[in-house]
Amino acid sequence: MDIAQFFTSADLYGIAPEIILTITALSVLTLEMFHVFRSKIILMVAALGLLLASSVVINTISDERILFGGMLVLSRYSAFFDSLYIFIGLITLIFSHGYMEKKGGRTRGEYPALIIFAVIGMMLMTRANDLVIVFLGLELLSLSLYVLVGFLRHDDLSNESGLKYLLLGAFATGFFLFGAAITYGATGTTNYSGIILAITNDTILSSTYLSLGIGLLLIGFAFKVALAPFHMWSPDVYQGAPTTVTGFLCTAPKAAGFGALLILFNRAFVEIHYQWQDIFWILAALTMTVGNISALVQSNVKRMLAFSSVSHAGFLVIGVLVLDETSISAVLFYLVVYSVINLGAFAIVSAVETEKEGLVFEDYRGLAAKHPWLSAAMTIFMLSLAGFPPTAGFVAKYGLLSAAVAKGYIGLVVIGVLNTLLSIYYYLRLVVNMYMQKEERAILPSYGMVLTGLIGIMAILMIILGIIPGYLLEIAAKAAIFTS
Repeated sequence: MDIAQFFTSADLYGIAPEIILTITALSVLTLEMFHVFRSKIILMVAALGLLLASSVVINTISDERILFGGMLVLSRYSAFFDSLYIFIGLITLIFSHGYMEKKGGRTRGEYPALIIFAVIGMMLMTRANDLVIVFLGLELLSLSLYVLVGFLRHDDLSNESGLKYLLLGAFATGFFLFGAAITYGATGTTNYSGIILAITNDTILSSTYLSLGIGLLLIGFAFKVALAPFHMWSPDVYQGAPTTVTGFLCTAPKAAGFGALLILFNRAFVEIHYQWQDIFWILAALTMTVGNISALVQSNVKRMLAFSSVSHAGFLVIGVLVLDETSISAVLFYLVVYSVINLGAFAIVSAVETEKEGLVFEDYRGLAAKHPWLSAAMTIFMLSLAGFPPTAGFVAKYGLLSAAVAKGYIGLVVIGVLNTLLSIYYYLRLVVNMYMQKEERAILPSYGMVLTGLIGIMAILMIILGIIPGYLLEIAAKAAIFTS
């Protein structure tokens, strides 16, 4: 049988970024096997592969192209997310080198390889036009994250986190797969185009089965993006994972989850989205409230940021609830801003962290006196997470809440504003410890001038995007216009 019947050169060209990243990951593993290359060389090879893949993504941006008989769809939307994943992966690798050396030796080759495999999985999730492809991408992402979370083999907390994430993640994946199977049984297909056709023509086997399938799919996504009440894994996993992995975990997979969820409900289930609006309303309100209230009582900075991540997931659900071009572009803008903030914040935590210090609020007392630039950057990140103007976090929250107001969800907006006011306490608590508490110990951050400068650039970017967000808003608006 001619293999050209299954795919063409255009299909292969469309997945060129994934091919480049796969070759890069395998090359990194091969170099590690020889034990003669320094970890910095291996990281450089991984970084070059990511940069090459990003250049291909940028050069292949188009309005929409269908690949592999409708299994994948390339568009400005998928290119936007691909670029975001690659950016997060690259920044994570840059910050990981010094941190991994501090935590127990050089960065082993499997670490950048796992980051790259996770990026490939996320790219498949937001390029997918079929539930099977979403599942494959989700599994590739999840398997990589399970290992990354438990990467510190001699750290009991890291091992515990990896095991918890593996067990709960496998359970949640079962929900997703069972939901996909029931959806297939109800509609006769797993392809988004086929599902919408079956719903439009009313040829589904049973509306009850379809609703059950969608509900199970939603549970799988809710676990991945840490929506309440499916968020209980996140604080333990975020606390025990290597700090740079935690920064990666709370940004890129969350973006992939929401990216795939938006596609799913804007393509496959767009005709029945109105039936699920009450569920999304409840998820948004519950997630924002539970995340913020839980963050108030935390003494560990990583756990506080974990529950903060939960609350921000609640804000992002508002975009899925409204589901128009305005709200989708607001979600895209929010994800970029949120990713930069958290990458920078966790980079500072990893710089300050030692074996026994740098993880609780008291460890940051007087930090501003010894390290003013890092403290200033952390202050900007905290203010942006809280939504203070003129930071980018204010613009991001304003965009989502204004989209909800336009659709009449006034009650949910009030809940969002109250939760934002509530979050100010625990964000400023860290700032107060850095600037207004007496210094108890002199913690020496491990990053040099180059990485500290990178953190500073990310902080300044949050101010710039808060004052002149137009360029990124325009890119997000163009990416949000994808055909259903």
